Formats: sequence, structure tokens, C-alpha cells
Amino acid sequence: MPDIPFGFQNPGGQPPDPNDPQQLQQFMAQLQQLLAAPGSGPVNWDLARQVAASQLSAQGDPAVNPHEWHTVSEALRVADLWLESSAALPSGIRTSVAWNRNEWIYRTLDVWRKLCDPVAGRMVGAMGDLVPPEARGQLGPMQAMMTTLGGALFGGQLGQALGSLATEVLSASDIGLPLGPAGTAALLPANIKAYGAGLELPEDEVRLYVALREAAHQRLFEHVPWLRGHVLAAVETYASGITVNREAIEDALGRVDPTNPESMQEIAMEGIFTPEDTAAQKASLARIETVLALIEGWVGHVVDSASADRLPNVVKLAEAFRRRRAAGGPAEQTFAALVGLELRPRRLREAAALWAALTTHRGVDGRDAVWSHPDLLPSDADFADPDAFARATFDFDIGDIDFSSAPPEPPARPDAPDAGPDTPQAGPDKPE
Repeated sequence: MPDIPFGFQNPGGQPPDPNDPQQLQQFMAQLQQLLAAPGSGPVNWDLARQVAASQLSAQGDPAVNPHEWHTVSEALRVADLWLESSAALPSGIRTSVAWNRNEWIYRTLDVWRKLCDPVAGRMVGAMGDLVPPEARGQLGPMQAMMTTLGGALFGGQLGQALGSLATEVLSASDIGLPLGPAGTAALLPANIKAYGAGLELPEDEVRLYVALREAAHQRLFEHVPWLRGHVLAAVETYASGITVNREAIEDALGRVDPTNPESMQEIAMEGIFTPEDTAAQKASLARIETVLALIEGWVGHVVDSASADRLPNVVKLAEAFRRRRAAGGPAEQTFAALVGLELRPRRLREAAALWAALTTHRGVDGRDAVWSHPDLLPSDADFADPDAFARATFDFDIGDIDFSSAPPEPPARPDAPDAGPDTPQAGPDKPE
């Protein structure tokens, strides 16, 4: 691992000694290298990856051994078999893998880039705007240096957040987003072992329950073609309405001590991002929370149905996971401070009740047919009366769906007004 520039040295390391010319020369060379290679986006992702890897190296990141590979592969195989009778969507697993924490970061970094770059771009732009307009023409290269400084600041902070998240996540889809490669089901044995020890439950039961959740997520994201793009586009739309608090940035930059690179690590990003208090932004946030709740509610309902008579501690496991997803951990809260968005469902129990009502009134096939088009999904208002939504009649069933292609035009909802001849048809979100 190369030395990390800009003060993001290995955790526990010492900043360069101002009285040691060799250390100062090394630091200045690292700084010059960083500023000379700003990258192609608003976040220095090389720095983020190095910071996260360095943090994991200090905390410990055990390699996956052959036995763990076998147990993960077997757990995912059994999980997929159990889900056959509980879900109409076919298996979405093409590859089963076991990751250590560093692999989770590496394999999910492309999606984090899509989620974080829009917000980071506004932060970096706001840092450049701190320079008075009349002085910008005279700064020249200094303006580019300001942009690079912003990318390094955000990259370092984001690297720390991802490094912390990597010690908590249990699988590739653990936080409800399609973070990993399509069709790849991945579990993190070290984290599953630690989580199971905290629950005081057998490790094999916890592993199988996590595998069931991962396999269910894979079915959903692999065979509902519009869902991946829909979720990521919803997050991006919300991010586009986040404003940057210039005073908070000025305060953060004011705490940077050029003689103490470690001061970069002590900057808190809380308060820099503020969602716009507009009707459009509130509606955007509601859409994200609803779709995350629907995804997690479906996964929880399907998994609990598949394991109800098979896992002795399924009730305790289900409740523990609901609380875990609803509350979020410290690392997830840190990420929320960085990008201004909490990636957790707030109405998880209501969503689970809605999917249960759909199963009761329509059966498994009719329930999963709701995923055939985004316009068929229940709205936030439908959460209040799941039975009424479940009893509504749709001329659509799972046999009409070709899961290998884009969704067909949705049937008219019975509670929707008739569309006039000039009313445009709502189409699916653009796939990723």
C-alpha cells in the first residue's frame, strides 16, 4: 500500500515532524503528486479507496478461507431452493462469492461513484465559488488547486465512511441498493460471524438467513429490469436538490492547518449539505423512502415465508434485521452526513404488511406481478390501507411478464382517472 497523501496516513500513524526536513519533503512530494493528478471527477476516488483500505488494514480484514467459500456457496444454493415456492421471480444468481471487507469496497465502488459524484460536484463547485469573481481570473492554477483540494477532502472523508461501512455490511445488497455486479450474490463471512455472535445465535442460521435475503434481492434486481435504474435515478434526483452550505465549508476549510496534515482527518462534514425545503424535494425523498421500503418489505416477507418452518430462530432473526435496517448503524449515519441522504426504509413494517395482504388476496404470482411496472407499485398513501390496495383488480398476472426485457405498458389502475386522448402515457424509468 503506497503512502497516503494529504495527511490520510495509516490510522494511528503520526503526522510529519515539522523539525524533520525529510518527513516534510516527503509530505510535500505527496501533496504535489496529489495536486498534479486531480482525476476526472469531483471525488478523488483513488484516495477514497486508499483511505478505506488503510482503515481496514488497521482494524483487521481476514481473508476468506476455502471452508468459508464452501459454506457461503452452499448457503446461497439452499437459499435459492427455499425461495422457489415463496417467490414468482426466478433465481437471479449467476455467481456466488464470498468477499472480505476490502473486496466489498472494490466491487461496489462503481455504484458509490454514481451515488456520490452529483453531491460531491456541488460541494467542490461551492468551494471554488468561495473565491470572489473579480479575483478568479488572477488565480489561474490556484482555482484548479481549489477544485483538487475539494476532491481530496471529499475523497478522504468518503473513504473513511466506506471503510466503516465495510465492517458492518453482511452482503452485497445489505443496504437495499444494487451495489455489486449484476447477478453476483456475495456474503461477507467475517461480518456475518461477528453479527451472529452479537445476537447469540448459531452462525450457520445467521449465514443462511443472510443468504436468503441476498438471494431474494438478486431475484428482484435481476428480473425486474427497470428497478436498478429506478432506484439509482431516484437517489440522483434527490441529490440534485441538495444545496451546499457555504458557511459550513468556510468553517471546515478554516480548520485546516497546513503544518498539520492530520487536521484534514478531523474535519466534520456534518451540516455542509442541506436538502431544499421544497415540495419537489420532499416528493423526491418520499419516493426514495417508499421504494426502499417496498424492496425491503418484499424481501423480508418472502424470506420469512420461505424460512418460517425451516429455521428455528426465524422470528428472532427477522425482528433483529428489521430493527437493524430501520435504525441504521454509525457508519450509515456517517454516510448520510456525507451525501445528505439516509439510505434506510422508514416504513418497513407497513410495507411488509402490504406485501402480506397482496399474498393473501392475489397469491404469490399476483403479488409479484406488481413489480412488472413502476406505475403498478403501491404509493405512500396505499400503505394506510393495504387490504384495499390488495383487493383492487388488475388484469395482469405473472404469466404476462417477460422478465428478460423492459416492462410492458401497465394496465389501468382501477382507482386512476381515465386518461384523455392527449394524456401522455407514463413510461418506465430509463434502465441503467
